Amino acid sequence: DTVTVDFGSKEKADQVFAAALKSGYNLRRVNDTQVAAAFHETSAYEDLVDLCRAFTGKDTFTFADDVKGRLNAELLRQDNILQHPVFNRYHTEHEMLRYLKKLEDRDLAMNRSMISLGSCTMKLNATAEMLPITWAEFTDIHPYAPETQTAGYRELLTDMENSLKAITGFDAISFQPNSGAQGEYSGMLSIRRYQEAQGEAHRNICLIPKSAHGTNPATAAMLGLKVVVVDTDERGNVNIDDLKAKAEQHRDALSAIMITYPSTHGVYEEGIRDICHIIHENGGQVYMDGANLNAQIGIMQPAEVGADVLHMNLHKTFCIPHGGGGPGVGPIGLKAHLAPFAPGHALTDTHSASADQTAVAAAAYGSASILPITWMYLTMMGKQGMEQATRWALLNANYVAKRLSEDYPILYTGKNGRVAHECIVDLRPLKAESGITETDIAKRLMDYGFHAPTVSFPVAGTLMIEPTESESKAELDRFIAALKQIKQEVLKVERGEWPKEDNPLINAPHTASDVTGEWAHPYSREEAVFPLPFVREHKFWPSVKRVDEVYGDRNLVCSCLPIDAYED
Repeated sequence: DTVTVDFGSKEKADQVFAAALKSGYNLRRVNDTQVAAAFHETSAYEDLVDLCRAFTGKDTFTFADDVKGRLNAELLRQDNILQHPVFNRYHTEHEMLRYLKKLEDRDLAMNRSMISLGSCTMKLNATAEMLPITWAEFTDIHPYAPETQTAGYRELLTDMENSLKAITGFDAISFQPNSGAQGEYSGMLSIRRYQEAQGEAHRNICLIPKSAHGTNPATAAMLGLKVVVVDTDERGNVNIDDLKAKAEQHRDALSAIMITYPSTHGVYEEGIRDICHIIHENGGQVYMDGANLNAQIGIMQPAEVGADVLHMNLHKTFCIPHGGGGPGVGPIGLKAHLAPFAPGHALTDTHSASADQTAVAAAAYGSASILPITWMYLTMMGKQGMEQATRWALLNANYVAKRLSEDYPILYTGKNGRVAHECIVDLRPLKAESGITETDIAKRLMDYGFHAPTVSFPVAGTLMIEPTESESKAELDRFIAALKQIKQEVLKVERGEWPKEDNPLINAPHTASDVTGEWAHPYSREEAVFPLPFVREHKFWPSVKRVDEVYGDRNLVCSCLPIDAYED
């Protein structure tokens, strides 16, 4: 897609470059005499005419008749394209709108009810935050556009950098990572680079608690580190004695600890300062996973308690939508000693990174076109609003945990009986007594109009629930009522009122076609699809029954091992 022209002299190349810029085209200088033009699917005939004028000084341009004949026939598609009816069926805006609405109606999304996925922070993405990313001034700027054309972006990035520094306490911010996983990698890479520069490349041991975020072991392995698993105690905290023993055992080779705070167990690590001190005392660095930053802002700073580097999911805590394969943003905050080892870039100055640091993404500032969402969020919320959001997130999680504890065990709580921003509901005792699985309960929630929480992570046989600050008490009460009613349904199976092989839980979810045909189940149609009165007000009809999950489990190849697999 790129054409490079050698003009034979620097003077001529300068003239062409300037003429193209005057016409509104950014070209690339390959060297003193060569200029390159890149094309993509939106390039038009008019662009060729303008570029020809800039390159030759002439106003006439025509395609040669045999252009197609000069292309390699093996590379040309011979069959018809876009033959599926969906590409040819909708010829009016009404038809297209109705088609999109039909697809939307099949999705149990946040415009219907809360999504309580633990460890994912599915919070409100306000319309006001989303609108700016549709503006051409943000969407149509090339990542390598000259700085003279990106003054607005620079101001936005500087504002956000200053805000994130104030929130986290770190000395430098890198916006380059395109996802949380890439943020993890970049943070640990910065540690590895720093240690190599200190003559300590031999440090290859990474301590990871059982309560850490699920992707941490894979990230450590990608960087050539050996994972040593640290135990947790009965309240879900890191076992300090075990941590200290393993840190001292591997003192000469200790590279880092990857710790999630608050932990994926849904509790604040009570000994977080001691944990950081132990690691530093034994020559290692502290990588803090920022997946749960939603429970920290305004209350504490990760850098202040001892973290050396932190990744931040802007697509979680800071309101950029995530899921569905869209772009993420996972910037990292770094202490001053690690800042020079952040991701660099060959074509763009990334400020804190030293000149010899390589990139982790193609663009210096990653998914910059969606950063206005977070800028809007930070600007509208301000310091007070961010702190209040954190407090509401904690209040909502503890309200849900307290209400549900009347029917289900809450697996981990701190010494004061409180959780952080999420809670883990233990379904294993119920499963042992009734045979109803965590999957049955997750599917049954769909009949009540709710997306399931996170299932069997980080502990098998559990639900991990994170309500976030975005949900009202009324919505939380509906969700709690659904899980309480499901508990009563499980008890009916346990008492034998419904057969274990035929009940609303194992048959869930129920589609419209299920309840309009013949009915031979021991429970009524109404119990199947309207289990509580509020469901009638805004009924969500699942479009399909369950898939064969056993087949999927047996045929899906996953390279990310559970944390227990790394234990000796």
